[in-house]
Amino acid sequence: MAPASLRSKEALTISTHLRNLPAFVVGHIDRTATPKLQGRHWSRATLSWKIEARTGKKIYDYDYTPMRSGWVVLATTAALLIGALPLIAAHGEHANTSVATPLSDANDDYQHQQASYFNHRHYGGWMLAHITLMVLAWVFAMPLAIMLSVARSRYHLPAQVIFHVLNGVGIITGFVYDHATPDLYEHNAHHLIGWIATSSTIVWTVMSLHTAYGDYRSKHGDRALPLSSHDAAYYRVLQQYSDRAESARWSGDSGMGSSRQHSSESIPLKPEEVESPTHDDTGDDRHDTEGDEEKEPEGRGFLGNNKVGRNFTLHVQRLLAPRASSFVRGSQIILEKILLLLGFFALTTGFVTYGGLGRGNEAFSIAAHFAKGGIFVWYGILTLGRWMGAFSEFGWAWNVRPKYPVVARWKTRVPSAEFVESFIIWLYGASNVFLEHLNNLGGEWSPEDFEHVSLTALFFGGGLLGMLVESAWFRKQLDTNVVLHRSKDRELADLASNPTADGIESGTATIPDDQWQEPKTQRISLNPMPGLVIMILGIMMSAHHQDSMVSTMMHAQWGTLFFAFAIARATTYILLYLKPPRFPARPPSELVSAFCLMSGGLLFMCSAHDTVWAIETSGLDAMAVFAVTLGLTGVVMAWEVVCYAIKGWALRKERAVDGQPLS
Repeated sequence: MAPASLRSKEALTISTHLRNLPAFVVGHIDRTATPKLQGRHWSRATLSWKIEARTGKKIYDYDYTPMRSGWVVLATTAALLIGALPLIAAHGEHANTSVATPLSDANDDYQHQQASYFNHRHYGGWMLAHITLMVLAWVFAMPLAIMLSVARSRYHLPAQVIFHVLNGVGIITGFVYDHATPDLYEHNAHHLIGWIATSSTIVWTVMSLHTAYGDYRSKHGDRALPLSSHDAAYYRVLQQYSDRAESARWSGDSGMGSSRQHSSESIPLKPEEVESPTHDDTGDDRHDTEGDEEKEPEGRGFLGNNKVGRNFTLHVQRLLAPRASSFVRGSQIILEKILLLLGFFALTTGFVTYGGLGRGNEAFSIAAHFAKGGIFVWYGILTLGRWMGAFSEFGWAWNVRPKYPVVARWKTRVPSAEFVESFIIWLYGASNVFLEHLNNLGGEWSPEDFEHVSLTALFFGGGLLGMLVESAWFRKQLDTNVVLHRSKDRELADLASNPTADGIESGTATIPDDQWQEPKTQRISLNPMPGLVIMILGIMMSAHHQDSMVSTMMHAQWGTLFFAFAIARATTYILLYLKPPRFPARPPSELVSAFCLMSGGLLFMCSAHDTVWAIETSGLDAMAVFAVTLGLTGVVMAWEVVCYAIKGWALRKERAVDGQPLS
C-alpha cells in the first residue's frame, strides 16, 4: 500500500493541473473524480484517476500512473491537453451541446464508461483459459455425466472425475486472474453463484459414490460388511428355511403347498425368537453381546475388531440401509436437475461480470431480460427433450400416458405438459400485473406501461384458460350433456328389450355403445393456449418501441421467432389430431419449436439496455448477433441430442450386462 503522503502528493499534482486548464475545458470535466488505488499491492498497482469530459454523449477517460516526480507535471499536462483537443474543437462549433444533455443520460454514460474486465488488456490469457475450461466443464462434461448417472452407468463416476478436473483447473485460472487484476466489478453475483455451484457438484459426487457402492453391494452380495453373531444366527435360520422350500419345489410340487401362506414353518421369526449362540438348555436367553464381540476374530471390521472399527462398521451399515439409500438416491436425482440450472446461472453471471454490465439501475434491466429470456431457453431445451422421448412416463413425449402398474402411481398423477406450461404463464401474469408500473410509481402512465400491463393480463387470462382446458374435472362437467344423452339412450334400450313396456315399440333403434366412447384425440393433450399466448407476445414485441435501431431490430427478431414457434406448435397439434399416437411420436415440427424457443430466448437475453449498448459500442449490429445466436442454438441442440443418445446407449449396455438386453 502506498504511503498516505505519496497518494496525497499525487492527488494534489493532478488537482493543480486541472485548475490550469482553460475554463471551457474544466466545465466539461467531472470535478468529483478522485484518485483510486487499483490493485491489492502497491508493487504492482497503479494510482489511477478518471476524468470524464463530455461533449454530448462522448466520454473521454484519462488514467494516470505514478511516475518519477520530474515527469509528473509534463506527463499529466500533455495527457490532459491531448484529451481536451476534441473539446476545444467542439467548443467553437457546438459550445452549448453538452449543456442540453439530460442528467439521466449523463448517469448512464458514467455507468457505461466504468472499467470492465473485457476492456482490461492484462492477463487476458488467464481469463481465456478460465472461460474455455468452464464451458468445457459445465456445457459438455456436466450434461454427459448427468446422463450417465441417470442411466446408472458404470462410467458416470469417471465422467464426474473429468468434470471436476476441468472445473478445478478453471477455478484455479480464475483465481489467478482475479488476484492479478484490480476488482473492476465489486460485489458481483458471479463469485457467489460459482462457489454454490461448485459445492453442489461436490455433494453430488459424494451421493454418486454412495449410490454406486450400494449398487455394487446389491449385485455382489453383502460380503463387504460383517454381520454380528446374533444377526448371523438369524440369517442361518432364514437360509435353512429357504433351502427346505427350494427342495420342496424341485420335488415336483407346484410350490403352493410350500408357500408362505400355506406353511406354518414359514411364519417369520422375531429376532428374539431366534436361538442365539449363548442359548442353553435351561432356557437362558441372555445375549451376551459383549462376550460375542470379544470372541469375534481380529480384523473382522473394516478397521479391525476395536471400538473404532465396530463403530465405523455400524455407521456404514446405517448409511447403507434401504431407507437411507433411497433418500440419498432421491436427493441425487433432484440435485442432478438443479445442477444444470446452477451452471446456467454461473455462465450468464460470468458473462455479465466480464462485460461490466448491469451496474446501478441497469441491474434491473439485466435481471429482467436474463430471467425471462432464460425461461424461454430452458423451455426450448425441454421441448427438444420431449421430442427425443424424455418424460414419456408422464405422457409428455407426445404419447399416451402409461397407467399403473406400468409406471409408479405418483407418475400417473403428474399433470400434462400443457398444464405445466399454462400454469407458468398464469403465474407470470399473476405476479407481474401489479409490478409493471413500479419503475414510475406515482407518476403518469406511459404507453409502455399500458403495453406491459396488458401483456401480463394476457398471460394471466391465457394461462388460466389453458389450465381449465387441461383440468379433468372441468372436462367432465363440459361432457354433462353428452352423458345425459347416453343415459337416455341406454334407458330406451332397456325399455325396448322389455316386451311389457308400454309405448315402446320392439326394435327401437339405439346408438351402439362403441359410438359413445370418447374419440382418440381426447387421449392426448391438444391445448393451443400456451402457443397462442407466446405468439401474441411475439407480435407485440416485434412492434415494441425502442430507443435505438439495434434494440428495435433485436426485439423484432426474437418476437418473430416466438411467432414461428406458435406456428410450429399448431402444426404439431394438427398432425396429432389427424393421427393420435400411442408411442412417442417425435413430430418434426417440434424440432422447429425447440429451435425457435432457444434462439428467441437467447436474443431476448441480449436485448437488455446494457447489452444493446455493448453491442453498439463494439461496432456490431443486430444481424451479427442474430447470426451468432442461431449458430450457437444449433450447436447446443445437437449436443443435447448426443447426450440423450449416450444415455440410451449406456442404459442398453447396463441391461445387457445384467442379462436383460433390449432389442
